[in-house]
Amino acid sequence: NCSVRGPWTGRLALGLHFTTCTPTHVSYIISVRVKIRKMLRLGVAKTLMGAVKALEGVQSSTGRILGYSGQNACKYCLTEGTRNLHTTTKMDKEHDRKDMIRSAPTRDEGAFGEATKDIDAPLREFVGMFPDEKTADLLFDGERFADLPIIHVSVSKNNTLMTISNAQGEVKMHRSCGIEGFKNTRKGTNIAAQATAISLATRALDRGIKNVRVTIKGLGPGRISALKGLTMGGINVVSITDRTPISWNCNPRPRAAKTL
Repeated sequence: NCSVRGPWTGRLALGLHFTTCTPTHVSYIISVRVKIRKMLRLGVAKTLMGAVKALEGVQSSTGRILGYSGQNACKYCLTEGTRNLHTTTKMDKEHDRKDMIRSAPTRDEGAFGEATKDIDAPLREFVGMFPDEKTADLLFDGERFADLPIIHVSVSKNNTLMTISNAQGEVKMHRSCGIEGFKNTRKGTNIAAQATAISLATRALDRGIKNVRVTIKGLGPGRISALKGLTMGGINVVSITDRTPISWNCNPRPRAAKTL
């Protein structure tokens, strides 16, 4: 602390101590006070400039949110005052929410069960697709369904066998891929099965057989080709019955290893 006596009285907290007070000391104190005032003014000016810049940035962002830009934004902020700065966050959230809703995909009604579809309705509307108690009495060209001849198709990976029998099970005709001239691995191809079916259908038509029932057994390359060959040969397939056996034994015993 420096106590100045003479024309200047009072105390100045300058961190200095003088035992005697001379004009030199007084001039030094005055210069220090001037420098302190300049420093304070400079600090206040910098603080104010930072606040103004921050305010201008907020105002510009407010203008972007509200749809103003450039001079219009400054004019809007000046006319409306700083009250808008308190609503900027709320309006920004509302703007983000609208963007999110706008960019969200449309709601799938099927996921909520509002647009369910009955896939079995067409099957129920088609009368006669599945057998019932009246199927045996249906007439095809004046002949009952129960009295129609049956074509038995046995398909394997090595050959395709086809047999025609009457409703009582008496065999009338028999053909196979081997009989048609296919040898070795060619007997198991779909081409061989189709050719055999066409040949069988031609012979059946010569005997007056037009409408038939088909039973198919086994899995092999000629499974679908045999049915296609029958229709290509002119046979009217009334029904198709799959009699492929299913093994219900979950743990079948493995075959014995071959001995060389």
